[in-house]
Amino acid sequence: MMTRKHKAKSPEYAVGDEAAAYIADALMELALQFEATHFAQIRRHYQSIIPEQDDEDPQQLSLFGRNQPF
Repeated sequence: MMTRKHKAKSPEYAVGDEAAAYIADALMELALQFEATHFAQIRRHYQSIIPEQDDEDPQQLSLFGRNQPF
């Protein structure tokens, strides 16, 4: 049994330039609304995966001095 090789085709959901722009805008708006609604959860997740820094490590360079007001 031979396997046929298929030539690369254009995307199945090809759209025109204007439609692509509208779809991109809609998806960006959806992403921004989702992020605004779930910001606290997203932030907690990212904070939970950041490794803890060792303040006692003399090899670690500091960009800011300790107890600097912001």
